[in-house]
Amino acid sequence: RTLVGTAALTTAAVGRSTIPSAGALKPWGASERDEWRTSRKVVRSYREEVLTKLEPLAERWEVEKYGALSQDPERFPLYSVRSRRWEASRPSVLITGGVHGYETSGVQGALLFLQSAAAAYSESFNLLVVPCVSPWGYETIQRWNAQAVDPNRSFNPRGEVVAGRSFNPEAATEESAALLSHLEALGGRDGRFLCHIDLHETTDTDESEFRPAKAARDGVAFEPGTIPDGFYLVADVTNPRLDWHAAIIDAVRRVTHIAPADPDGTIIGEPVLQEGVIGIPSPRSLGLCAGVTDAPYATTTEVYPDSPKADADTCNRAQVAAITSALDFLLAERRAGGGAGGAAAKAEL
Repeated sequence: RTLVGTAALTTAAVGRSTIPSAGALKPWGASERDEWRTSRKVVRSYREEVLTKLEPLAERWEVEKYGALSQDPERFPLYSVRSRRWEASRPSVLITGGVHGYETSGVQGALLFLQSAAAAYSESFNLLVVPCVSPWGYETIQRWNAQAVDPNRSFNPRGEVVAGRSFNPEAATEESAALLSHLEALGGRDGRFLCHIDLHETTDTDESEFRPAKAARDGVAFEPGTIPDGFYLVADVTNPRLDWHAAIIDAVRRVTHIAPADPDGTIIGEPVLQEGVIGIPSPRSLGLCAGVTDAPYATTTEVYPDSPKADADTCNRAQVAAITSALDFLLAERRAGGGAGGAAAKAEL
């Protein structure tokens, strides 16, 4: 089955939708959230496009159900895929996709990595892949979950809120709570992982649909922005690992183009640290999925699926290139005695 491109799907899903209003600059209440949720439409099947692809992986990998969304537990089970033989002597790697369910290549890229490339790294790393953190958002092609909360701001509800900042923590969600509980059940989320790669997209509908919806939900004026034309990475400014990020950018540019900076030297309003890499405050302080572990090598990928130069296959391969180049860099560092390992390598599940 051929996946339809993200741009076409998002048009079908949100192009005719309306954004509830509680009145001028008034945050949504329960009725507006209910109105928003009931107006969302199912556009694709999580079972057909994700769960069926997990079944053959069980021959080689440990495929585990770690939870389910309460609105429909049978329809929205949550799964991870991990190395069957987890060894304390190997560095451990976490890969997450579909934290924003509408970002197709985050999900399909994680699955493609498992199908096509993960086996080559299975003797060097303990791998834990969570391909679709937000299945309701995947089916309805929505950034938020069914409660109109952004899962990628919900991993630390007690994080610092700064007025006017686009990256601010939000309330905990079932999606984030399930993943955090899963990591704890597997032995803890800190001191265990060398690397975490969180797979995302930045789409045209961020500007046309989701940012206006966020402004309406929060009762603030919508301020238009720009959508980057190309791939970029989101680094933690407190731990930027610029050589590692540069290696990822160099690999991805062989698959798709890299986003240039805006005239003011930013991408999505954030400072550009080097080509294709922006820096933000500590992801954990912002409630981002990229901060669920204390992995010394952590990043968020951002693929641009709406470019005329990209299609679904290109976007998925770009995600795989980001993962494999990140791991190749760590392997080269270890061979060179650069110490890519340490305490996080000694993780047991």
